[in-house]
Amino acid sequence: MAGGTLYIVSTPIGNLEDITLRALRILKEADYVAAEDTRHSLKLLNYYGIVKPLISYWSGREKVSSEAIVSKLREGFSVAVISDAGTPGISDPGAVVIKRAIEEGLTVVPVPGPSALITAFCISGLPGEEFIFTGFLPSRQVQRLKKLAELKRESRTIIFYEAPHRLLETLLDMEAVLGSRGAAVVKEVTKLHEEVVRGTLADVRAAVEQSTIAGEYVIVVGGVREAGMTEEEAMSEIRLLMKKGVGRKEAVRKVADEYGLSKNELYDKSLETR
Repeated sequence: MAGGTLYIVSTPIGNLEDITLRALRILKEADYVAAEDTRHSLKLLNYYGIVKPLISYWSGREKVSSEAIVSKLREGFSVAVISDAGTPGISDPGAVVIKRAIEEGLTVVPVPGPSALITAFCISGLPGEEFIFTGFLPSRQVQRLKKLAELKRESRTIIFYEAPHRLLETLLDMEAVLGSRGAAVVKEVTKLHEEVVRGTLADVRAAVEQSTIAGEYVIVVGGVREAGMTEEEAMSEIRLLMKKGVGRKEAVRKVADEYGLSKNELYDKSLETR
């Protein structure tokens, strides 16, 4: 028996109207809907008048639930997997279900749609040629600082998810490790209280400190700009900052951090060119 089909269905990340016609058709036609949180998913299904048997695969039970889903697929039933929001499998326990279906040689079909990381990235205003997605940083600060240190020389734009209760401490750690570079904090994207704060890491951290921290967040951080930055260009930028009233050490630190250059070498060079 060939088995049934596992559909990976993207659902709205906030606004319930952000769903494709194909996604609605698959949800209506599937024999079962596997949901990360059935209570949450019922809001979407009820909104569109879709009534289906539900299978829960919330984090902590994804291994057990994946076996139940695979069993249904082996019997020839079709199952539509949805997450609480966005695309299943991306920082989501649905990844376990998808992996098991692939291991069993079952048919897995993507039904693309909304994704919080792509939506936040496109409105961040940061370079869009290349990016990397790191999901959630470690909750423990020691591990978080280690991970950020690994990303310090990354030249591509970096996208993170973060929980509201860790947002401020994460931004403080980013500022300390990554230095002065462009960033955007996107709150509640596509929802009623959607908000985007753009600027340097220091700017967005200061803005967050003055705001009500609640909801879901995506942090987008510009990569280090090493390519094409000559010593002469770096010195020119340092002099410009100093003319604006920034102290020599601070000006050197800002430029060195942003472009991945040596602070000591730039400082010595700035003294030579006074």
